[in-house]
Amino acid sequence: MARVMIVEDENIVAMDIKQRLEMLGYEVTATVATGEEAIELAEKTRPDVILMDIVLKGEVDGTEAAEEIRRRFKIPIIYITAYSDKKTLERAKVTEPFGYIIKPFEDKELHSV
Repeated sequence: MARVMIVEDENIVAMDIKQRLEMLGYEVTATVATGEEAIELAEKTRPDVILMDIVLKGEVDGTEAAEEIRRRFKIPIIYITAYSDKKTLERAKVTEPFGYIIKPFEDKELHSV
């Protein structure tokens, strides 16, 4: 199964996603809360895919981190977000994500992407 990194600033949500992925057979390489950590750990762990929240605490948000990761490491990004407004999705689309999952989501949505 694929190796997945989770980028989510709400710890309880991150732990829930991690548990769901592991139950589905995925290996979670890291769970981080900021865009800065995502870039650093993407380089160190080289996951097959990254689940990235768009709105993150810190100076680098999810779209900025995704753009940097895609440019430097060519790792596919799947956005996980509670925001589905046009402005947010247009900003995210520029980074050429592999997909989007809108929160809240079901296990089958995690598994299908």
